[in-house]
Amino acid sequence: MASIIESVPNISEGRRADVVAAVGAALRRVPGVRVLDLQSDADHNRSVVSLAGEPQALKQAILVLFEHALAAIDLRSHQGEHPRLGAVDVVPFVPIEGASMQDCIALAREVGQAVAERFAVPVFLYEEAASAAHRRNLEDIRRGQFEGLADKLKDPLWTPDFGPSQPHVSAGASVIGARAPLIAFNINLGTSDVEVAKRIAKAIRHSSGGYRHVKALGLMLQQRNLAQVSINMTDYTRTPLHRVFETVRAEAARAGVDVIGSEVVGLVPAQALIDAADYFLRLEGFNPSQVLERRMRESE
Repeated sequence: MASIIESVPNISEGRRADVVAAVGAALRRVPGVRVLDLQSDADHNRSVVSLAGEPQALKQAILVLFEHALAAIDLRSHQGEHPRLGAVDVVPFVPIEGASMQDCIALAREVGQAVAERFAVPVFLYEEAASAAHRRNLEDIRRGQFEGLADKLKDPLWTPDFGPSQPHVSAGASVIGARAPLIAFNINLGTSDVEVAKRIAKAIRHSSGGYRHVKALGLMLQQRNLAQVSINMTDYTRTPLHRVFETVRAEAARAGVDVIGSEVVGLVPAQALIDAADYFLRLEGFNPSQVLERRMRESE
C-alpha cells in the first residue's frame, strides 16, 4: 500500500491572485502530488494549500513551494490580519493512509533541513515533531511575528532547529511539523467591533480556559467591515464543531450580536460535518452509513 500523507502549507499571500495562481500551477506540475485545495483570504493576506502524496513527492512539492513563494513574497511590506512568521509560514504533515505519525515526524525533519540548507531560512519544528516542549505550540513559536523575529533568535531558547540564527531578510522563518488533522473554522459576527470577537475567542480557546482542543483569535475583516472569530479545531472528535459554534453564538448574543455565517478554510473530514448535522437536525437513530456517497463507496 502506498504511504499517503497530507500537507497543508500556509503562505503569507492572499491578495495577489497572480502570485497564488503561479504557486498552485507549480505545485500541480510536481509528479506524484495532488493539489486538493487552494484557498486565499485577502483580509488575512494568506493562502492555504492542501496537498497529498507519498513522502518524497511531498518533499519535492514543498521545496518547489518555497522556491516560488520566496521569490514573490516580501514580509517587509506584508500586511494582514493573520499572525505570520514567514513567507511560507507553516508546513504541517498529516498521516492519511499507510503512514504513521512517526513517518510524518521524520518527513518534517527531512524537509526542514532541506529548506534551511537550500534557502537559508531558519526552520522551527512544531507539534509532534517539536524538539522541545516550549516549541510544540505554533502560537508560541510565532509570537512576536516577523517584526520581532531578529530579537527572538538572539535568545538561546529560540535557536532554530535548522538554518541560520538570523531571519531571512524577506522571508523570515518557517515552522514545519507533524500533527493530527485540523479544521480551520471561522465564524463571522454581525458587528464591526473586533473587541467582541476577541472576548469570544478568549472564552473558547484552551490557553485562556476554554475548550481543550480549540485555538482562537478575534480578527477584523476590513473588506467586509465584520469581526471574525478565527478558530483552529485540533481534535474535532473530542471538541466538536457544533459545540464551539453554539458557544460562540451564545457569547455573541450576550453582546447583542448575531452570528451571520461561518466558513471552513481548506478541507474538512466528512465526519465532522455529519456530527454537526446530527446535532442541529436532532436526528434519531442516525447512522453515518446512511450518507449516500459513503454507502456508494462502501459498496464498491
